[in-house]
Amino acid sequence: MARNAWQHAANAPLGTATPAPHWKQLRQGDRVRVLFSPGFEAGGVVDTVTPDHTAVWVHLDGGRGRTMLHCSDGVDIVACRETACRD
Repeated sequence: MARNAWQHAANAPLGTATPAPHWKQLRQGDRVRVLFSPGFEAGGVVDTVTPDHTAVWVHLDGGRGRTMLHCSDGVDIVACRETACRD
C-alpha cells in the first residue's frame, strides 16, 4: 500500500513560494543578518537576488562562503541598518 502513496506525487501541484515582504527590499550589496534558527545567525552581504525575491545569495562573514537561501527554507534575512549588524 505504501508503494502506491508516492506514485502520483510528481503530478501534485507545487505550492506557491512567497517571500516575506521585507525580502522584497533586499538589494545587491546590502549588509544582512541571516537568522537560521533561534540562537543561530550569521552576518553577510547580499550577492544576488532573484527577480521574484524568492531566492537570495549571501556571502557569509568569516569566510563561510556563499550560500543560496530560499524563502521556503525556514530562514529569515534581515537587512542591517547603519551599525545594527556589526559584530
